[in-house]
Amino acid sequence: MIEAAAPGGTALDPQRVQRRTVSVLSAAQLLSGVGSGASLSVGSLLAVQLSGSNAWAGSVTTAVTLAAAVAALPLAGLAGRRGRRAALVTGQLAAMAGSLLIILATVTGAFPVLLLGAALLGLGTAANLQARFAAVDLADAGHRGRSLAIVVWSVTIGAVAGPNLIRPGAVVGEALGLPALAGPFVFSTGGLALAALLLVVGLRPDPLLLAARIRAAGAVPAAKGTTGVRRRHALRNGLRAVGASPRARLALLAIVSAHGCMVAVMSMTPLHLQLLSEGSLAGMPAGHAHAASTDVLVLIGFTISLHIAGMFALSPVMGWLTDKAGRRPVIILGHGLILLAVCVAGFGQQQPVLVTAGLVLLGLGWSAATIAASTLLAESVGAEDRVLVQGVADTLMGAAGAVGAGFSGVVMSGVGYQGLNLAAAALATAVLAVAVPAVVRSRSTSHAAAQAG
Repeated sequence: MIEAAAPGGTALDPQRVQRRTVSVLSAAQLLSGVGSGASLSVGSLLAVQLSGSNAWAGSVTTAVTLAAAVAALPLAGLAGRRGRRAALVTGQLAAMAGSLLIILATVTGAFPVLLLGAALLGLGTAANLQARFAAVDLADAGHRGRSLAIVVWSVTIGAVAGPNLIRPGAVVGEALGLPALAGPFVFSTGGLALAALLLVVGLRPDPLLLAARIRAAGAVPAAKGTTGVRRRHALRNGLRAVGASPRARLALLAIVSAHGCMVAVMSMTPLHLQLLSEGSLAGMPAGHAHAASTDVLVLIGFTISLHIAGMFALSPVMGWLTDKAGRRPVIILGHGLILLAVCVAGFGQQQPVLVTAGLVLLGLGWSAATIAASTLLAESVGAEDRVLVQGVADTLMGAAGAVGAGFSGVVMSGVGYQGLNLAAAALATAVLAVAVPAVVRSRSTSHAAAQAG
């Protein structure tokens, strides 16, 4: 058993610190996940209500995802300089401030304040993504996947629970004299504050700094490419590394397209369900906005919860399929599910059950495509570029989500919810047109090699 000295000279057992780190991260992720669930479920409704136009429905999701993409590399740099605790707490406190600003926006009716609050929530999203890496700083090679999975599952629990707090949030909000849509963000603010406090108190010693001390003592060799996030021109260098490998290019395309399709359709579904419940899908002016009833908010929260469950509930199965069937076949499966999902939701737009089924399938497709493509991406570049390329992929993934959310409101205002789903179908079909021939060529080459052997 390897031991390391704490700053005060006390011997530390890295395995014990690792177990405590995973427990603290999991609890913090569960608490902070409520914030992301609230923004997904009511963000588009708030945007329409405060802006007065359906064209702005995707603006909250755009602000969250774009801010997360922009913050990913700076937060990683902060972690490299001052440790995981500093980066994670910074993200959680920023998100807490964002949640408070959203409450303020609902009270004052200030749409720009809503967007600023959503952007600060995006910093919390970036920190939550970074937490999965904090879970493996001290993990041994045989348990890295398990540690990462525990932390990912924890944020999923919070994110699934978040949308279902809409009705209790409305009750709390009204009791505090706040608008009903502000209620869920009361819970978000409390959860984010507790998450930040838990990280400050419990994430000691810092796992990244302790791992660095262990490596400095010669106990654990430094991994290649771990300083990639601090390189100059990181985005350009990462894209160059991806461009050198056809497999990496396919993987990056699959990640970006799956996330863009998912966010675009998901961000507009709450507004579509609201309009469907009011019987106002036909002939409603683009600039007209409605207030949602509590019953509709419950339906929206339930639908988004099932969607998030679809994204994560079967992730271990998708990982197993990726190892057994191969990376590219599972990428094809994922985009096939996305294509099926948007067809079900789009052509079944008049039936809430079919819309919900489409959202579940959309989550499953995202899960398959993202897990398989991320695995393929890591295997398709050199070890010295791996961390850099993964960081760039997360940045572009967030940017794709921001673009999808930003244009989805405009597209839905112009061609409706069905048209939005058909646009997503076209993107998924384009990826399949690239991935299927690649698999056929690969199998033909393998078969020819086997015959030659």
